This record gives sequence, C-alpha cells and structure tokens, in this order.
Amino acid sequence: MVELKYPIQRRKSRVIKIGKVLIGGGFPIAIQSMTTADTRDVEATVKQINQLYDAGCDIVRISVLNHDAGDKLKEIRQRVDADRPLVADIHFQYKLALEAIEAGFTKIRINPGNIGAEWKVREVTKAAMERYIPIRIGVNSGSLPKDLLEKYGHDDPRAFAESAMREVRILEDMDFQNIVISVKSTNTQTAFWSYQMIAQMCDYPLHVGITEAGTLDTGSIKSSVGIGAILMTGIGDTIRVSLAADPIHEVKVAKQILTSCALRQDGIEVIACPTCGRCQIDMIPLAEAIEKKTRNIKSSLKVAVMGCAVNGPGEAAAADVGIAGGDGQALLIKKGKIVKRFDESMLETALLDEIEAMTGEKVER
Repeated sequence: MVELKYPIQRRKSRVIKIGKVLIGGGFPIAIQSMTTADTRDVEATVKQINQLYDAGCDIVRISVLNHDAGDKLKEIRQRVDADRPLVADIHFQYKLALEAIEAGFTKIRINPGNIGAEWKVREVTKAAMERYIPIRIGVNSGSLPKDLLEKYGHDDPRAFAESAMREVRILEDMDFQNIVISVKSTNTQTAFWSYQMIAQMCDYPLHVGITEAGTLDTGSIKSSVGIGAILMTGIGDTIRVSLAADPIHEVKVAKQILTSCALRQDGIEVIACPTCGRCQIDMIPLAEAIEKKTRNIKSSLKVAVMGCAVNGPGEAAAADVGIAGGDGQALLIKKGKIVKRFDESMLETALLDEIEAMTGEKVER
C-alpha cells in the first residue's frame, strides 16, 4: 500500500530577510516579478515597480544592464516605498552590484562565477555582508558552465544542481551564507528534478520558476504545471512566473498557482462547473463577472458558481458560499446547504450581497 503524506510538509529551510519580507523557514511563499521597463528610464521603472506591488507582488527585481542604469539605482530606490523590497539583477560587472548595494537595494542576484576574479567576488560579498543583504545564485538553462554541459548535456538536472552548489561554495568559502538559490530550466521535468536535487544538498531557501516559459497563454500553463508540481512536493520559498507578457500577468498567475496548491488563502477563489447539457443559465459570463467584481476582496473565501440545481448543492459543498440555478429559479448555498431560494434574475446580485456580508468588504459593482 502506498504511504500517503498529507498534508504536504514544506521543506525546512533557513530564514532569509529581504527588506521586511521573510522567506524560508515556513513563512508564506513570496511572489516575485521583474520589471520590463528600461532601468535608465526612472519614471517608467518606478511606475512599473509600484504597479507590480499594487497587484500583489512581494518582491520586485530590476535588471542593471550597464553603468548608465547603475547611475539611476539610487533615485529609483528613493522613489519607491522603503517597505517594498527591490532586487538588482547583475551579470559580469561587479561594480554594478556594489552600486546597487550602496543605493539601498535589499537583495542582489548574481552568479559569483561570472563576476570574474576572486577579489571582485570578495568585494561584492563583503559589501553584502556589511549591509546584511542576501545574494541569490541564479542558475538557468543559459548559464550552465561549459564543463558541466559537456559532462551531462543541456537538460540534465545534475548540471543545474552542481552548478548552483559550485557557486554556493564560492560564497561559503568567504563565510557568507545569506543565500537564496534558483535552478530554473525551460524544461519542466528538468526544473522539477533540479529542485528535488538541490533541496537535498542544502537548506538555503529556494526561488522556484520555469525560465522562458513562453507567452501569456502557453507560458501560464507551463509555469502552472512546473511550479505547481515543485510546490506540491513541499519545495519552494518564493516563486516567479516568467512570461513574455506584461509582468502584471506574472503576479496574477503566481497568485492563482499558490491558491490552487492551497498555499495561499487570501482573496476570493471562484470555482465553477464546466457546464453541460443540464445547464439552463448563462453561467460562464456569470462566473467571469463574479471573479472580476470580487478581485479586490482581501478576505479568504471560496465561492462556487454552479450551473444547475441538480448537482449544484453537492458540487458547492467545498465552498463557503455559492449559487446554482435553472428554470427561472436560483439557490444560495452555504457549505453545501441551501439557505435561500429566489428568482434566477437575482443570481449575481444575491451572491455579491452575500460575499459583502460575509467578508465585510465592498465588491465592485
């Protein structure tokens, strides 16, 4: 008989502080995203940072391409609320990492191996240590060392895990352990097993994602499959959905992944039947309207929108509140029990009224 381990036990990892956000150690899984604005354009970058936070992002990262971008970091940091963590993404140029740290960024993302000479890595590590700023080691499909590619091939999880630990040891040799790790692949199976392997090799928090996942539609599905599978094994302390789309969508999809994995409990979760020949109401637009008009609700509530009175009460049993209807009649259901009957034309209004009453928050009308 198969031994079931339920509920899922999250991997035990050390706690890392990114500004006022704590990751690892069982703290809530943080959502990350990355700006697409040119960092040299302060106005556009700050606007996008704030939009991402307003959408529910916990940590925002910006790329620092060159020294022109580096010169803008201090102003960007000053114009974003101090409680909102900012991460600088650095490649190759160690001075840009130093500039980001000096500007007050709360985390940097580098690969020590591509920073160059050991003394450069030591300079960055020393500065991060003095400010208690964590460093994320980010291994992905495009950054694997040549020797590991020759040894294992491009999609072998061992190459990702070994590459990450090689970078980790560079920092550990400098007595630096304020580390976050990611081992992202665009191949979902490679990413899955890379994270399983690295999780056994250390206790650092893991940043989970599927790199270069694709466009909004296909990338959302691919990320949901890959990230969701990893999270369901208890691995993951922070996530990013990487989409070729407006990064606001990354936050929305990430929130839905966490909700679907029962790892996030704030906000409205709308469940709806897929409809069939028994459905006698225009249910799909109704479900979409309920989802849209309750997106601002912060309270945790599961809402069911069901298409028929035959299976509606039973199917809605897992929800806090729901509706079902047909033949001109409608039902309001709580915890699987019918609590009210009314005219079908009042379906949307009745459910929204009940959501307001249960949460104490106003829905969008």
